[in-house]
Amino acid sequence: MTRTRRDGLYLLLIGTALFLILSVAFEKSSPAAMQDFRVLYNPARCLLQGCDPYNEREVLRTARAQGRDRPSDTAVVRQIVTRYIYPPTTFVFTVPFAMLPWGPAHVLWMTFTVGSMILASFLIWNLGANDAPILSGVMVGFLLVNCELIVISGNSAGIVVSLCVVAVWCFLQDRFVPAGILCLAVSLAIKPHDAGMVWLYFLLAGGVYRKRALQTVVAFAVLSLPGLLWVWHVAPHWFQEMRANILAFSVHGGLTDPGPAATAANGPGMLTNLQAVFSVFSDDPRFYNLATYLVCAPLLLVWIFVTLRSRASPATVRLGLAAIATLSLLPIYHREYDAKLLLLTVPACAMLWAEGGLIGRVALSLNLTGFVLTGDLPQALLVGLLYHPHSSATGPSAQAAAAGLAFPAPLILLIISIFYLWVYFRRSIPDTRLSAMAPGSSQ
Repeated sequence: MTRTRRDGLYLLLIGTALFLILSVAFEKSSPAAMQDFRVLYNPARCLLQGCDPYNEREVLRTARAQGRDRPSDTAVVRQIVTRYIYPPTTFVFTVPFAMLPWGPAHVLWMTFTVGSMILASFLIWNLGANDAPILSGVMVGFLLVNCELIVISGNSAGIVVSLCVVAVWCFLQDRFVPAGILCLAVSLAIKPHDAGMVWLYFLLAGGVYRKRALQTVVAFAVLSLPGLLWVWHVAPHWFQEMRANILAFSVHGGLTDPGPAATAANGPGMLTNLQAVFSVFSDDPRFYNLATYLVCAPLLLVWIFVTLRSRASPATVRLGLAAIATLSLLPIYHREYDAKLLLLTVPACAMLWAEGGLIGRVALSLNLTGFVLTGDLPQALLVGLLYHPHSSATGPSAQAAAAGLAFPAPLILLIISIFYLWVYFRRSIPDTRLSAMAPGSSQ
C-alpha cells in the first residue's frame, strides 16, 4: 500500500468513526427513532399473522396488540407507519426481521444498515483509490458523516443503496459475482426506483454486464415470487390497496406532495426530484410533472443512446453509472436518503481529477457541492435557517423560504447529471467511431 493510499484510507476511517458516533448519539435522543423501520416492520408482522399488510386498520390493530402503537404518535406518524406503500417483493427481506420481537429486530436492522453502508463506502473508495486515493477518502468520508438520518429513521434506503453499490463493485471488479447478483436483486426487491436504473445500465451495456443483469432478474424472480404469491393469497386486492395508500400520501399537503404546502403541513424534508422546484412556480401536478418529464426525458434518451453505442471500458462504465445515478433521482419521488446514490459518482470524479485539467476541477467542484447540498448536517442547518412551521404559507418571504428549501438539491443533481452525461458522450462516441474504423471492421 502506497503512502497516499494509506492516507486516503485513514481519512475514510475518520469519516467512519464520526458516522458511528453521531448516528448512535442522535438515534438515542431522537423522538422519531426507527420510524421508517416501523413502516416495514408492522406490515410484515401483520402478514405473518395472516392479516392484510396493505389494510391500514389491520396493520394498526396488529401494532396495538403487540404494544407498538406509541401514544406520542401524531396523526401523520400513525398514517406513515400503517399505510404500507412498498411492493410485495419487499417482504422477502423484511419478514425475517418481523419474526423477531421489536427490540432485537430494530437493533439488528440498525446494525445491518450501518454495516452495509460502511462496507459500501470502503468498496467505492477502493474503486476510486487507484486514481485519487486521498480525494476519494475525503469524498466518501464526508458523505458517510452525513448519513445519520438513515440510521436514526431506519429508512431502507441505507440498505438499498449500499447493496446496489456492493453489486457495482462486484461486477466491475469481477469478484464475488454471485454475492453481487444477490445484492442487486434484493436492492431491486425493496426499492426498485433506487436500484432500477443502475440495473438498466448493466442491461444496456452489453457483454458480460448484460449477463449479470439477466442473472439478477432470475435471482429477483426466485426471491420475490414466494412473497408475491403469499400476499396475493392473504390480500387478493393488495394492488388496489397499495395504490390507495400511495394516493393518500400524494394529496395536496401530503407526505409525498412536492409542493410548498407539504412543507407547511409535514415539516421539513428534502426532496431531490425536480417536481419540488417547479412546484414553487405553480403548485399544480399537471404543470410540475410535465415540466419535470420534459427536462428529464431528453437526458435519459441521450444516456440510453450513448450506452447502447459505446464500448464498455473502465472509463465509460464509471461515467455511465455516475450520470444515471444522479439522473435517476430527478423524475420521480426521492428524498435525501436516496441521494446517497451519489457514492457512484466518486470513481468517475476521481478518474477525471487524476487526469487533471479543467474537467477534473469542475467534476470535483460539482461533486463536493452535491455532497454538501444533499448532506444531513448541511440540510439540518438550512432547515433551521429557513423553516418556520408557524409562519404563513403565503407571501414573498414564505415563497423565498420554500424556494430555499426546494431548489438546492434537485438543481445541483441536475447539473451533475448533465455534466457527467456530457463527459460520457464525449468519451464514448469517439470510441464507437474508432472501433468502426479499426482493421477488420465491417464498416
